[in-house]
Amino acid sequence: MTGKRRILIVGGGTAGWLTAAYLARALGSAVDIVLLESPDIATVGVGEGTFPTIRETLRFLGIDEAAFVREAGATFKQGVRFRDWLQAPADDHRHSYFHPFEPPFAGDGANLIPHWLAQDAGARPSFAEAVTIQNRVADAGRAPKQAGEGDFEGPLNYAYHFDAVRMAAVLADRARELGVVHVAGRVLDVVLDGGGSIARLDTEAGALTADLFIDCTGFRAELIGRALGSPIHSVADQLFTDRALTCKLPYDRADAPIESATIATAHAAGWIWDIGLAGARGIGCVYSSRHMDDDNAAAVLADYLGPRAEDVSPRLLRFQAGWRERQWIGNCVAVGLAGGFLEPLESTGVVLIEAAAGMIAELFPHHGPVDLPAGRFNDLMTARYARIVDFLKLHYCLSRRSEPFWRDNADPASIPASLKALLDQWRYRPPSRFDFAREVESFAFFNYQYILYGMEFRTDLPDGRGDAAEAERQFARIRSFGDRASRDLPSHRALVEQMSRAAPSRVRRSS
Repeated sequence: MTGKRRILIVGGGTAGWLTAAYLARALGSAVDIVLLESPDIATVGVGEGTFPTIRETLRFLGIDEAAFVREAGATFKQGVRFRDWLQAPADDHRHSYFHPFEPPFAGDGANLIPHWLAQDAGARPSFAEAVTIQNRVADAGRAPKQAGEGDFEGPLNYAYHFDAVRMAAVLADRARELGVVHVAGRVLDVVLDGGGSIARLDTEAGALTADLFIDCTGFRAELIGRALGSPIHSVADQLFTDRALTCKLPYDRADAPIESATIATAHAAGWIWDIGLAGARGIGCVYSSRHMDDDNAAAVLADYLGPRAEDVSPRLLRFQAGWRERQWIGNCVAVGLAGGFLEPLESTGVVLIEAAAGMIAELFPHHGPVDLPAGRFNDLMTARYARIVDFLKLHYCLSRRSEPFWRDNADPASIPASLKALLDQWRYRPPSRFDFAREVESFAFFNYQYILYGMEFRTDLPDGRGDAAEAERQFARIRSFGDRASRDLPSHRALVEQMSRAAPSRVRRSS
């Protein structure tokens, strides 16, 4: 085929509009991109979290950071604080650990992990507190940067929390600026050709054709699932949560502090997320319907919300942990929920959208069969999903809680063989960069370290692993830097409000 190729994205929301904007930016005038969006299907307006990869994505799209903060209702996320995952609260004691985005301090080539492991487990600081300043900064309610620093830059690694509806609007505006054509209407019929590919879509806006169809229709998966029949590869025997009750809770006062980390609090059959947006907290009770019914989940959420539970009307979301066995079939590729979903933990939903959009952009065939990259795309996305399953399962399988949900998660039969093999090795050495293949891994080796040692996993190392006195000096430096950063960095709310006031009138960069 010669001439411009045409891409038709079906579905809006974060998945559709991020993919549209990314492909328009990456492929430029070499393709025509149309996004078909049904006005009857609204984006779920819950708060969402991201991983630090989103900063490079937004930078690539040419979006001004301050304007993004204002228009998307975004706040800064420095990591995840896990409460009660190791053990249930008892006698007013609650276990907590932090998963920061900043890697462990490695100044002067120092490897502090053996020295931390050698310390008295009952007296040493938490792993994150010992090896990074970000734990202390987040605890102090500070932001990861100063207002005057450059877009998407700062002394500490960070991501964002954002309002999903407002985020989609920001991405939509940018996509249209980049030349994406927006068409409103529902899909009435998917017409296949004799080879099993999509010939056209019959829609309320008329018949639409394309060289490549991108399915961003969410869990409905109208193209990849309903029309092309790609089944779900379920991992429900490894990740048990399958429902969430979500709500937004306004702050008690306009100047209330904003958390700069996701708070993830475990309960008897799952966990509760609590994220700080500019005007409200986004809260969701995630649970396994095999271990807790909807009424009990509602009671768990109400107990978490306290007296203000009467002010909200939670929305029930159902999901299935898994991914499409083939996410690219013929001239159709799925992105976002249409391709798969695992669970809300660690913000992997947006990470997978970013990965898929980036791969489509780089693998897109401007000539020849449009399905040439399908095999490679399917292999890489399948491997990426499987690696994320290992990372998420790590959060659950080390728990000492006694409830059936947690005991089932600790059952070796529910732990992927790949994770069991790594856990066996990590009993004698820390996680290493050589444990993971970068092209299919969403998380770095140190992200595994934070979870592993936050959950008090024991790694036995021999004595004599370097200069202990020098290690103590490095630990002291980290404490000192943490104290200084907690004094010098602005409060999280102050930074958000300052950036919002200083934001240009449009989201796009002036350049």
